[in-house]
Amino acid sequence: MTKEDRNFLIKLVSIVVLVATIFTVGIFAIRWATADVRGKADKREQTIANGAFRIATYEEFFDLCASVQSAEQKVKVLEEELAAKPSEDRAERIRTSIAALKATRADSIATYNSKASQEHRTAFQDAALPYHLDNTTQETQCAA
Repeated sequence: MTKEDRNFLIKLVSIVVLVATIFTVGIFAIRWATADVRGKADKREQTIANGAFRIATYEEFFDLCASVQSAEQKVKVLEEELAAKPSEDRAERIRTSIAALKATRADSIATYNSKASQEHRTAFQDAALPYHLDNTTQETQCAA
């Protein structure tokens, strides 16, 4: 191989490396510049355009609201039993159960309210359900 051939080969390799570098940098620059647009499109595809997500979110709000109502109903039944003056041992177990159910209810309300405030879920909360559940309300109203 002559000196001219080596110089030509070095120039050719240099040009290929330069073009590959420019191409790679360009791809990363385009991906960086379009990140917001692509992110918004991905978000839309995963939420608004995703039927399974929409249905699951509607059902999740109904389930969370129903779990609050269920805890309230159980507390009511236990309070009625407590009012009937059971034995002291049974009364203590009832009071413990009531405390646990009230904590479960508060946890369900906090979960409901947290999910109701998440931007990607708010559009899928059923209009018949409350936007926010109040922990001080004695009886939660949920649509059937």
